[in-house]
Amino acid sequence: MSDIIKEIENEQLKSEVPEFNVGDTVKVHNRIVEGEKSRIQIFEGTVIKRQNGSNRETFTVRKISNGVGVEKTWPLHSPNVEKVEIVRKGKVRSARLNYLRDRVGKAAKVKEAVK
Repeated sequence: MSDIIKEIENEQLKSEVPEFNVGDTVKVHNRIVEGEKSRIQIFEGTVIKRQNGSNRETFTVRKISNGVGVEKTWPLHSPNVEKVEIVRKGKVRSARLNYLRDRVGKAAKVKEAVK
């Protein structure tokens, strides 16, 4: 890539990004704009994947809501993502947790990492 593109991308990076990995349970504080008003909505779930890097990095969070699996993908450096709060660390051996989509109830849990 050219130096001009790298400069523009570096300006868009957030200065403070929390350290979280796949398998962690996180709360994503998402800014939602409705008309002229904006509010913060919290989405809590398990991180099932992180992809790419630099300012294009995205992460996907999955939760079960009313018996239905819900997944949302956010750009990590988006201004709409107010903050990412880590609830607990998970112990996984895989980079993608797509197998959680087939599991229900306690089988869909991720073990907690021991410090």
